[in-house]
Amino acid sequence: MRVQLRPSPFTDRRRPARAFVLWGTLTALLLTVTAGCWVSGTEAARDGTGTTADSARVTGPLVLPWPKEGQASVTDMESGRSGTSGAQNPVPIASLAKVMTAHVILTGHPLEKEESGPLVTVDQRAQDESFSSVESTVIVQQGQRLGQRQLLEMMLLPSGNNIARQLARWDAGSEDAFAAKMNRAAADLGMTRTTYTDASGIDPRNTSTSEDQLKLARAVMGDEVFRAIVATDEVTIGQGVGTIANTNRLLGTSGIVGVKTGSSTPAGGALMWAARTGGGKDDAGDETGLILGVVLHQDADTTPAQGLQTVFDVSERLVAAAQRGARR
Repeated sequence: MRVQLRPSPFTDRRRPARAFVLWGTLTALLLTVTAGCWVSGTEAARDGTGTTADSARVTGPLVLPWPKEGQASVTDMESGRSGTSGAQNPVPIASLAKVMTAHVILTGHPLEKEESGPLVTVDQRAQDESFSSVESTVIVQQGQRLGQRQLLEMMLLPSGNNIARQLARWDAGSEDAFAAKMNRAAADLGMTRTTYTDASGIDPRNTSTSEDQLKLARAVMGDEVFRAIVATDEVTIGQGVGTIANTNRLLGTSGIVGVKTGSSTPAGGALMWAARTGGGKDDAGDETGLILGVVLHQDADTTPAQGLQTVFDVSERLVAAAQRGARR
């Protein structure tokens, strides 16, 4: 647009004041245009199809192929860049609740790197719940003596609901008392939009947001034992339990090193993930650079299998894009 300047009608005495007003107006206009460009550059994050996702809200320069529905949050731990999409309203999180269960257990009963921890005696209730046809469980028998680390593996890898509740009773005396501890831990982490009602996540009243769950991801990935467990593809448990496999089928692909799946009809597909950027190695030869992400409420109210497939697909795109951005 061309702007034609006309001779000023003001006298020589008033020209300095007129110039000040003109420059002030032009400066305000430039700031407005600049701000508009920043908003359009960050707000218009794109989904997997290449179209803009109106609900996407990005904090910082991290622009990713956000999911079309639900919500997601990602942070590059090395650069501090982060992004979030979707309205941050609490939604059911299914088995992602087990991440908080593990956090509470490891906070109260910390383990060294190779330590198995205290032995826990399996109770009758955990045995009875082993054979449920409506939830994920691990078959155990009353009287079995299993180490704390083994129980964490049985809860986090195959997502054993009965094991989560066994850990809750062992730690707090009752499942309700343990849920109260989960909520206190959430408050300590600043998870203001999160509510926990049970240790397993089967209750749809376990609700949170992707931003809140990302705060939890930062906390748990600081624990060496937790990191090692969620990075395990499968493990053999003694006492007749056998080999258990991780439900996270993305594990070991594209630098992904965890963390936890969740799925149910109310929650749809949910995934907390961690991935290495592939940008370099430290003095010990370990990869440096970590990206954390949480995706919630994918294909909710369909089937758990469909929701889980969708959250895997969405997360694969997010991981790949975040890794490319981290290497630039």
